[in-house]
Amino acid sequence: MNNTREVKKYMNPYLAGFILGLSLLAALYFTGRGLGASGAVKSTVTTVVNSIAPEHAQNSHFYSKYIEGGKNPMSAWLVFEILGVIFGGLISGAISGRLKFKIEHSPKISAKTRIIVAVIGGFFVGIGASLGRGCASGAAMSGMAVLSTAGFISFIAIFGTAFLFAYFFRKLWI
Repeated sequence: MNNTREVKKYMNPYLAGFILGLSLLAALYFTGRGLGASGAVKSTVTTVVNSIAPEHAQNSHFYSKYIEGGKNPMSAWLVFEILGVIFGGLISGAISGRLKFKIEHSPKISAKTRIIVAVIGGFFVGIGASLGRGCASGAAMSGMAVLSTAGFISFIAIFGTAFLFAYFFRKLWI
């Protein structure tokens, strides 16, 4: 039995970073705002809550600011950005031959454990994005692009915390 794995080539990280920088520059130029993802999640949640309990959504301080004036929260440009990320990822996966349903995990843990840890991690990232008024891409990357002190502090906090917690969670991957 051959234990070698077929290695599929990824995009050059310098080229990918350059393209991401151009995308960020274009977003800043055309929209006056940087890139981010948490706003799309808020728009989606607001739409769902407004569909299920419209009276609650309109009386809520949080939800009402997203639906004031009868505007549809799903028409926010961040929703279209995230749809572009999803479809762009699917297209990229198809072109590179990586498009298949597979749960990546270490041999030391099960796929179920991987999913549970990912959901818990996503929950904490969502809370952090709400408390920090933006996700990592919005707070750190877009903030640093406009030389915001808060952007640099966010970057240090995000990657510093990840570095500290990596010690405890690396056993899930190694």
